[in-house]
Amino acid sequence: MSYDLVIKNGIVVDGTGAERYRADVAIADGKVADIGKITDGAKRTIDADGLVVAPGFVDPHTHYDAQICWDGAVTPSSWHGVTSVVMGNCGVGIAPCKQAAREIAMRDLVSVEGIPFDVLNKGITWDWETFPQFMDAAAARKPSLNLAFIAPLTPFRHYVMGEASMERAANAEETAKIAALLAEAVDAGALGFSSTTLNQHMGFEGKPLACRNASREELKAYANVLKRRGKGAIEIALTRQVGVLEQDQCELLDFLLDESGRPVTFIALFDRDDIPEAVRNTLRLAAPMIAKGARPQTSPLPLTREINMDNPFSFAAFPSWKRVFVDTSKPAQKAVYADPAFRNQFREDLKNPTGFSNWGRVAVHTVKNPALKHLEDKSIAQIAREQGKDGVDAFLDTVLADNLECELTMASWNTREDRMRELLNNKSILMALGDGGAHVDMLCDAGYPTYLLGTWVREKEAITLEEGVRKLTSDPADLFGLKDRGRLAKGAPADVAIFDPARIGSTNHGERRYDLPGGAKRIVMPSKGVEYTLVNGAVTWDQGKLTEAKNGEVLRG
Repeated sequence: MSYDLVIKNGIVVDGTGAERYRADVAIADGKVADIGKITDGAKRTIDADGLVVAPGFVDPHTHYDAQICWDGAVTPSSWHGVTSVVMGNCGVGIAPCKQAAREIAMRDLVSVEGIPFDVLNKGITWDWETFPQFMDAAAARKPSLNLAFIAPLTPFRHYVMGEASMERAANAEETAKIAALLAEAVDAGALGFSSTTLNQHMGFEGKPLACRNASREELKAYANVLKRRGKGAIEIALTRQVGVLEQDQCELLDFLLDESGRPVTFIALFDRDDIPEAVRNTLRLAAPMIAKGARPQTSPLPLTREINMDNPFSFAAFPSWKRVFVDTSKPAQKAVYADPAFRNQFREDLKNPTGFSNWGRVAVHTVKNPALKHLEDKSIAQIAREQGKDGVDAFLDTVLADNLECELTMASWNTREDRMRELLNNKSILMALGDGGAHVDMLCDAGYPTYLLGTWVREKEAITLEEGVRKLTSDPADLFGLKDRGRLAKGAPADVAIFDPARIGSTNHGERRYDLPGGAKRIVMPSKGVEYTLVNGAVTWDQGKLTEAKNGEVLRG
C-alpha cells in the first residue's frame, strides 16, 4: 500500500520505557499504520537516521486557556516536540463565564497567572458561555496541537454564586448546581477539575481566588462527580510553602483521593536549598497518599523568573504583600512600598519564607532611570552591602527610585544536582510545571521537555533516554486518561516527535519577544534539536519552523 508518510531508519523510543530499537514508522490517515521494515512507498519520506522517533510529548500543566484564542500553534510548546497540552490548572480559567463576569475572569488571570489585562482584553474571543461551548470553540479554531481541558473550579463557583464566590462557601443548593455544571463538563470531555489553596492565588480586587473558599462539603460533592463516573483526575495547587507539605494539606489530599476514587496531582515539589529537607519530608508525609494515587509535580528546570513590579506575583505568597494587590495602581503601590510598617511586616515574613529568603538570588535586570544604570546586573544583596542597608530597604528603595519600572530576576529552587537526581528517578513524581501561557512577562518554563532530554538525559546521564521519554509521554497521558496518546504503537494517533539526541535541549532562561496581542512582551524558550513534530499525522514542525498544518483535536476524556 502507499502511505501518507514514512519515517525511515529512526531510533524508536516508544514511550513505555521499553528499550529503544531501530525501525521505520509508516503513517496513514492520521494514525501509525505500521512499525518495522517498511518497503511500500509514501507521499513523503523523512530520513531519521541517527534521530530518535518518539511519541509526541504531553504537557500536563499549562495555562493556555486564553492564548488558544489568538495562537493556534500554542507557542512555545509546539517548538519543543509537544503535541498535546492540558490546560485549566490551579482552579483558574475563563469558562464557564457570563458576559457580565468577563472582566472578573480576566482579572483573576492577571493576578494569578501574570497575564497582562490588555493582552487578555484584546485577545480573548469570548465565543462561548458554558464549559462545553468553550471546548467546542477551541475545536472550531482548528489548532496545531491537541488541546485537553481540566475544569477549573473558580469560574464554576462564580457562574453560580456571583461575587459571593469570592467571600464564602457555597450553600447546599449552590453546591448542587456547581456539581451539576462540573458533571456536564466531565461528560463533555473535561479531564477532571482543578483547585488551589495557595495564599498567593489572589484574584479580582485582591480577594482570594473563588475556589479557595470551597468547603469540604463542596469538595466532597465535586469529587463524587468523578467517583460516580469512574474517570477524571483532580489537580490542586496545594503547598502553601513551595515544596513543603503540611499536615492539614495531607489530610485534604487524602480526603480528595477517598472522595473521588481518582488520581490527584498536586503542586509544587521544587527542591529548596533554603529548607534542605523539604522535598524529602514532603515525600515521606505524602507516601500513604502516593500509594492511593497521588502524584506530586516537579520541573526539571531551575526556576528563574523575571520580576515586573507592575504585577509582583513573585511576592504574593507573603502575607504583607496582600495590601499591594488590593489597589494595583502605581500611586497605591508606591505608597505601600514606602510605608515603614509594610517594610517591617515584610521583614517578619522573610523570617518564615514562603518563596525565598536569599537576596543574593534577586538581581536588577534593567532600569529606566539613567541614574540607576550602575545597578544593572547586581544582586539586591550586593546593592544592600554597597548602600549600607538591609535587603528589604535596598530592594524597595531601588524599585521606588525607578518609579516601579525596573525589572529584576529571581533564581530559586531545583539548583542542587544530587537532589534533582532523586526527584528524576522517583517514578511517583510527575514531570510538569511548564506553566505554558502563564507568567508570560517574567519567565518561560514551557521548554522543559527539551531541557530534560538535553540536560538530564544526555549531559548529566541522570536518567535514561527511555525513561526521559516515558516521563514526557505515556506517564502524563495515563494520569489523565488519554490512553491513545503518549505511545508509539500501531493503530495509535500519529503524534510523533523526531529529535537529534546529540543536540536536543534548551536554555534555562528564555528570550524576549513582543508578539502578544497589542505587541506586549513575553518571554519564550526556543528549542534545539527538534527536527520534526507530527500531530495526528500532519507535520507541524519542520526543521526549525512551524508549518501551516492545523491538525490538532480537542482530546475528550
